[in-house]
Amino acid sequence: MTDIRENEIRADAPVSSDASVAFIGIIRTPWPDRSLCPRQGRLDGPECRLVLQPQWCDALQGLEKFEMIDVLYWLDRSRRDLVTQSPKSDGRTVGTFALRSPVRPNPIGLSKVKLVGIDGGEVVVRGLDCIDGTPLIDIKPDICAFSPIAPPKQSAEF
Repeated sequence: MTDIRENEIRADAPVSSDASVAFIGIIRTPWPDRSLCPRQGRLDGPECRLVLQPQWCDALQGLEKFEMIDVLYWLDRSRRDLVTQSPKSDGRTVGTFALRSPVRPNPIGLSKVKLVGIDGGEVVVRGLDCIDGTPLIDIKPDICAFSPIAPPKQSAEF
């Protein structure tokens, strides 16, 4: 891909296969392409489905008790070579890692979504922002108890 916006920088780094990811299913959304897909998911957005491959259906046991879950997915139609980006073509340019753009060296998407229900091997959610047919990497419950807690601030001694 050579088409980039003004002020964007492209990397010539080769795409390597340092790791492998096995997709566990696909995501069904109402958006057939990026131009129709929202920039950010909304918890009051349309229902979307995480359709698991049959061998992973039993892995859903216990997920129903969570209100919010994290969904990781592979942005398979994204370019992977931009170091800087001009997200709104307004001349402002920032580094790729300062954006939630799907354009990244390893195009992994992450969305915190509302769990609506589980229907067999399909998880119904609200809050996604990806194209229909996007490969599903993983599903994780949103459990704040496992989030790192910042250490207490040290008060200055005088």
